[in-house]
Amino acid sequence: MEQTRTLTPRTAVIWAVLRAELDRRAGEQLTVLDVGGGTGGFAVPLAEAGHRVTVVDASPDALAALTRRAAEAGVAERVRAVQGDGDALAGLVEPATVDLVLCHSVLEVVDDPAPVVAALVAALRPGGAASVLVAGRAAAVLARAMNGHLDVAAALAADPDGSAGPRDTLRRRYDAKGAVALLTAAGLAVEEIHGVRVLADLLPAAVADGQPAALVELERALAARPPYRDLAAALHLFARRPA
Repeated sequence: MEQTRTLTPRTAVIWAVLRAELDRRAGEQLTVLDVGGGTGGFAVPLAEAGHRVTVVDASPDALAALTRRAAEAGVAERVRAVQGDGDALAGLVEPATVDLVLCHSVLEVVDDPAPVVAALVAALRPGGAASVLVAGRAAAVLARAMNGHLDVAAALAADPDGSAGPRDTLRRRYDAKGAVALLTAAGLAVEEIHGVRVLADLLPAAVADGQPAALVELERALAARPPYRDLAAALHLFARRPA
């Protein structure tokens, strides 16, 4: 599936984890829920691999682009678009009907992440898996400091939610401990944690663009290894609802 696409530091580590889960359940047509899935960057390849995917997103424009993309890929019958946001997820999905849920770049912007995660767990069948991507706190602190915004870096580091205040585009950011605690409290068992964009955002564009394959391989090599993992721009957690 992902072998037919160009892997990037933003997607390579996540696809490696998802591929392992799909291989583990080879021969099955999975029911997938992609919360905040937008234009279908993950949904369409999953549908191309034979799975049925429901994308929940608040943007009608993104869902229109998803529908076009699915049609162009010949998988329109396996992709369903539902307008809604993470805060309303519990009313949009039938309980215990999903094998794999994707929740990428959502928990940092919703009003309250705890009920959203609870709704993800409720949607999963026992034994189902969750792919969760959240913004990393440490990377945000370092980026602000390196750009000379020491006051913003200090605010991010001190704030319990990892936010720089009312003008921040994100309501919260996570470290690995906090993200694990959030998922565990909802009843998920976290199996893997990887950093996404460990180095990509720190390198000069000439280096990143000049050696893309080498960068992807280095990102993969460092993704699960603290302290590199914990400095990544985002943290990817793969968790499971106990059977």
